[in-house]
Amino acid sequence: MRKILLTSLMFAFTGVVNAQLFVKDGSYVFMTNQYMTVMQDVNLNNTGSFYLRNTSQLLQKGGASVNSGTGKLSVFQEGTVNNFQYNYWCSPVGNGAAGNPFGVALLNRPTGLITSTAAEILPTNNANGTATGGAAGTMQIAPYWIWRFVSLSPIYANWQYIGNAQTINPGEGFTMKGTSGTDGLVADADLVTNKTGSAQRYDFRGRPNDGNISVTVSSGNLTLVGNPYSSAINLNMYLVEHTGRSYDATTGVISPGGNPNIIDGSAYFWEHSKSGNSHILNTYIGGYGTYVANGVNIATPGTWTAATWATYDGAGNQVSPGLTTGSNFKRQFSPIGQGFMVKGVGAGGASTMKNKYRVFVREGVGNESTFEKTANSNQTVNQQNWDEIPNVADIDYKQLSKLPVPQIKLLAILNNEKSTEIAMAFNPNTSDNYDLGYDAVSPEDNANTPNLVYFGQDNNVKKCVITTLPFDIDKRIPLAFKCGAQSDFKVKVSDVINFTGSDNVYIHDKVTGIYYDIVNNEFAINLPAGENTTRFEVTFKNFDVLSNDNNNLAADSFEVFQNNKKSMLTIVNTLGKDVVNCSVYDVTGKLVITKKNLGKNNLIELPTNALSDGVYIVKLNTDDNVSVEKKVIVGN
Repeated sequence: MRKILLTSLMFAFTGVVNAQLFVKDGSYVFMTNQYMTVMQDVNLNNTGSFYLRNTSQLLQKGGASVNSGTGKLSVFQEGTVNNFQYNYWCSPVGNGAAGNPFGVALLNRPTGLITSTAAEILPTNNANGTATGGAAGTMQIAPYWIWRFVSLSPIYANWQYIGNAQTINPGEGFTMKGTSGTDGLVADADLVTNKTGSAQRYDFRGRPNDGNISVTVSSGNLTLVGNPYSSAINLNMYLVEHTGRSYDATTGVISPGGNPNIIDGSAYFWEHSKSGNSHILNTYIGGYGTYVANGVNIATPGTWTAATWATYDGAGNQVSPGLTTGSNFKRQFSPIGQGFMVKGVGAGGASTMKNKYRVFVREGVGNESTFEKTANSNQTVNQQNWDEIPNVADIDYKQLSKLPVPQIKLLAILNNEKSTEIAMAFNPNTSDNYDLGYDAVSPEDNANTPNLVYFGQDNNVKKCVITTLPFDIDKRIPLAFKCGAQSDFKVKVSDVINFTGSDNVYIHDKVTGIYYDIVNNEFAINLPAGENTTRFEVTFKNFDVLSNDNNNLAADSFEVFQNNKKSMLTIVNTLGKDVVNCSVYDVTGKLVITKKNLGKNNLIELPTNALSDGVYIVKLNTDDNVSVEKKVIVGN
């Protein structure tokens, strides 16, 4: 086998090593703002080192993990939380022992371009990691917060404690809280300091992970996994291949079949609210954002819905809503170190990361790649296709569109406290029913969650925060509301992405018959405790707006108002239409008055003295199919 021996410093190298990369004892490779693709294995002999700096990344081909040597690859990544909050991680390196496991003792504080000092691992009774700068600066990690969640039931108590043990297998994710303090040292050309605010820079040092990396998942249960490589990955490729789909190696077009169903196709990303500054569980504020790869090809950005922040009890169950929703992130290309949850389906099996998912994509909003740095979801896409993206699968991204599937996001607000984001995406290759890998079930869908807003699919068996379906201007999309107590809901369109199918979006209340414009206005309703699964739907037309101008004029000829002095509902029937039905509903949709065959009188009055003060909806129907809807306020 031909080997590449490197004995000197190497700057700004971009290219392909056709066989094995061998770095001999006492030598090192240094890369800045570039990438290297190695066709076979990497051997870092004895003290041989490989430094990836300023967004540099290592790509490798091959199926088996064959990297070797006791030397170390070094790569930086920044956490985004303080000492009270979690990031979900997945290490790109291991300790070089059998299986290449990882532990937080392999983390380092950068002190220069290639130098670092090992992290100080605090005693287990010390819950607060800290960082200090200067010549004697330190990075202290609290091992109490290092946990994993592998192929277990979704019960909080089933988190597995790791601490400072080097037992985290490649591909397994882990939790880690950040640090307090300040470390202003800049150790790289990217001008990022070691620690300011909540961002802590970590130097991962060890043998790089490579090849197929499998983690077992079980049906219906969550598993914490992540990107195990020293490069970004195309998350779409991983999700597609594990949900019974495949893609053309040349065109990237996604098609059904070809792979087993292992996970449900959603990746769930934990976000910890920056206001939850306590180690006590019932003060945590956080939630899971959701991503699905629901495009027409593997280069299409998927759909993301932000985390719904909530508080939790001592058992980890949601007990009350948080103050707002989490942030909008770009998740298509998962960066180095990113961890996330997946849920097993069917018989479960091996969830396998593969070298062919690896790409050279720098972190950034425009690159659809963020670890947990706030991104602007309304960013304008200025070009149709991707620029060149170096990758292991030999896909020509320049030939593939970077435009996301058309989608509309809705923001639902409960009692002016909890905000939930849900999304409708439109792909002609899907159905109106639940489609594995295209639709995303709410991460909050469990018996302990009192409040949900979701798209009900498969007769509400699947409670989805993302629904992907073919667009039709006449489509009616079920929308459900669940509340543990009587609650106020508000819903409006919050974002429109690459969608031109209709200028209108409505919520139709099938009980009152009213269509609410949620593009220009806000739908607001008070609902009793329970789960409303059949009453509401999203439409793109107001189907009660009649095309016949004469009927429209006839409807406008009616005047309906509440005469509170007389406690009478008054209907002025200017054209003398034959009113065959009058129905009055309260704001919960309850029918409180119904009268039939009211005749053709120009003035019709109905007593309202039995009604409580409040807003009511009046609906009239005539014998020639004129429909009239009016809102009145009763104040007896």
